[in-house]
Amino acid sequence: MGGMPHNDMPWWRWRSNVRSALHMLSDTAFQRDVWLAGVDGYGDVTDAVYRLVEDTWLDNWSAEKYVGTIFRDSQEAALVDTAVLRVLRIMHQVGPDAPVTAYLEHEGWPEATRAARDAHMRMAASDGDDPDAPPSPLEVLRILTRSA
Repeated sequence: MGGMPHNDMPWWRWRSNVRSALHMLSDTAFQRDVWLAGVDGYGDVTDAVYRLVEDTWLDNWSAEKYVGTIFRDSQEAALVDTAVLRVLRIMHQVGPDAPVTAYLEHEGWPEATRAARDAHMRMAASDGDDPDAPPSPLEVLRILTRSA
């Protein structure tokens, strides 16, 4: 997320949180090498889901509501909505405190990962970032969202 323009969207801090979550939820190598391995500094699946929906309330209404504030256009919003629905469906089935393996072994996880990847790719490209760069640790996100 290093190349992302920080101030061109009114609610860029929320955008940063959504992008961070989608990035982690979309990267199967990251999930295996970091979440399954228990590497510190990145949170877990539940942390990523909360970053996706906590401030934005995307678990209650469409991302379309935030076009022009968090999301650049309706296509971005639609891709985010799809990812949110796929991931939340799994979280509600396995439970928010389920181990990482419960998510990754869920039959719907590949579809959720693809939806998150589609949204991540679109948002990263819109922000001029490399969508294939590895996800940043949460400390980098905290620093980014504190700066202006």
